[in-house]
Amino acid sequence: MKRREYSINIQVNSRKVTKVIIDPHYQDKHSDVITDKLILELVDLLHKGTFPVQDSDLDFEYFVTDGLMLRNKKYKLVWLLEKNKLYIGIVNAYRRR
Repeated sequence: MKRREYSINIQVNSRKVTKVIIDPHYQDKHSDVITDKLILELVDLLHKGTFPVQDSDLDFEYFVTDGLMLRNKKYKLVWLLEKNKLYIGIVNAYRRR
C-alpha cells in the first residue's frame, strides 16, 4: 500500500494547507471504520484551528488531535506538518469509544 494525496484548501496553525497525504497505516487495524473519505472530513474539522505541537524534529511537527466529533462519533487523528511545506500528513486515525 502506498500513500495517497488529495487536494484541499484549509488553514491550520495559521498555515495554508493545500494537500493531504494519507499514510495507509490506519488500514492495518482500522479499515472497518476508517476510510480516506472519512479522514478528509476529519481534516476539514482542523480548518482555522490552532493545535499544540506534541513532538518535533528538524523537519516535522507532530500533532495528536483527540475528540474530533463527526456524525456523533469521536475520532483521534495523528498528523504532521513538514516545515515550510503546504501539506498535512496523516499518520493514523482511530474511532474512539
